[in-house]
Amino acid sequence: MKCPFCFHDESKVIDSRPTDEGEKIRRRRECLQCMKRFTTYEVIETAPIMVIKKDKSREAFNRDKLLVGLLRACEKRPVSMQTLEETVDAIQTSILNTMDREIQSSVIGELAMARLKDIDEVAYVRFASVYRQFKDINSFMDELKSILEAKQEDS
Repeated sequence: MKCPFCFHDESKVIDSRPTDEGEKIRRRRECLQCMKRFTTYEVIETAPIMVIKKDKSREAFNRDKLLVGLLRACEKRPVSMQTLEETVDAIQTSILNTMDREIQSSVIGELAMARLKDIDEVAYVRFASVYRQFKDINSFMDELKSILEAKQEDS
């Protein structure tokens, strides 16, 4: 690491600790030539994940947008904000673990529905009704029947 005072290329790390958010590592360094101390921050470099939408346009993945969709589905339901935050974290981790830099919006929707199905069935149906764009009451009923059949198989 280059010293900001004398521009010497070598320094030693004196102290290293995570920041309050845990997103960065703060390092205190000492220049081996002028002996002055300075602070550097180390962050994980991530390439943005691009979401391919239904109309083939692309936009950067936005976890807040996913959270808002889940919040809307869980409105007036007994689902805590912490549960939703953990759900978004889990979905985001799944996306990052694919190692693909582009992902279809349909994959994100399916991941969200799979998580919601375990959290709250009403929220799942709400989300599915918007996500799958049910055309009529029959397609809505088909989805409800599949939930009931899956529930009976689990019993």
